[in-house]
Amino acid sequence: MKDIVIERVLDFPRAMVWEALTQSDHLAAWLMPNDFRPVLHHRFTFKTAPAPGFDGIVRCEVLDIDPPERLAISWRGGPLDTIVRFHLQDEGTKTRLTVRHEGFAGLANLIPRFALGLGWKDLIARKLPAYVGTLQHVA
Repeated sequence: MKDIVIERVLDFPRAMVWEALTQSDHLAAWLMPNDFRPVLHHRFTFKTAPAPGFDGIVRCEVLDIDPPERLAISWRGGPLDTIVRFHLQDEGTKTRLTVRHEGFAGLANLIPRFALGLGWKDLIARKLPAYVGTLQHVA
């Protein structure tokens, strides 16, 4: 099954986007409540509303982190055992953000993959940029 890949150029410097991706309170504002810390192998959770076959908890671990360029986390919840990768590149004064959610396998992942594909598109196109726009400039 195909990975979800979203790429977008955001009108903000990479440091601001990185902060929104790696500070727990910032992640909570545009993604979900969490206990994330930007530390390799840190285990944390995202919490959302339960759904059939899903208790509302996404269990994660920081698998890779290279500030302010890359972050990879495991993403386990319901039938999913996947990985989400964030890659940030400078584009002048803007940031090219690529989000790759990978590891969807089997028919049990078909509906979650579809739902997450729509969700990531909305998050990266609307919610993340709107939130980053509220942050003070990060040097």
